[in-house]
Amino acid sequence: MSAFSDSPNHFLSSLSESDRALLAPHLRPMELAQGAILFSAEDQISRIYFPESGVVSIVVGLSTGQFIEAGMFGRNSVIGAGALTNGPTAINQAIGQVSGRGIVGETTALKRLVETSETMRPLIAKYEQSTVAQIQQVGACNAAHTLEERLSRWLLQVRDLIQSDDLPLTQEFLSQVLAVQRSSVTLIARSLQEAGFITYRRGRIHIVDGGALSENGCECYGAINAHFHRLIGWKP
Repeated sequence: MSAFSDSPNHFLSSLSESDRALLAPHLRPMELAQGAILFSAEDQISRIYFPESGVVSIVVGLSTGQFIEAGMFGRNSVIGAGALTNGPTAINQAIGQVSGRGIVGETTALKRLVETSETMRPLIAKYEQSTVAQIQQVGACNAAHTLEERLSRWLLQVRDLIQSDDLPLTQEFLSQVLAVQRSSVTLIARSLQEAGFITYRRGRIHIVDGGALSENGCECYGAINAHFHRLIGWKP
């Protein structure tokens, strides 16, 4: 645990030496499995997650049983950060969308440490702000932009978090997180492939031209990254 300064998780790597020493005895490695539910709406958040790879989505559940993604996070975030400064009750569900690994700690112990550290408290607050900023931006994106723009933004965000142009994503999965019919995703993915932006085969998408994909998308990809940079100093 002494290597937090080298952790791929932005929060852990940005901690001071004294704060790393405070946290280290209370943290342990974890595996993030695809489909793993970290917490659901109205759960008490008992663990705080610091992803080092993979993708975690915050999703909103509807009475129909449908879940719509409100934001995606990974090595740039702390999952459940609000439980350290506010109440421990989850508002929405957090689910592993792309498998990976990370660090985890018990909320009760970490909350006590955050309360004793004058440097960790404002840092946690900034990470919570960055979470809210992305969720708000995604809400605006879903309401105002086309499916092609939204899919372009979504693929670029996943690429940034897993640091690879090869994305393990099926069209069925994409239809769920984007809240559209699978046939709609098929049409848009085919359009992006014909334009030379991506290739798609057997449940994997490869980003061929990230720059062109970004230009094809909406303003929200850049806006989300600008929020992260302004609030916590993170860049893809």
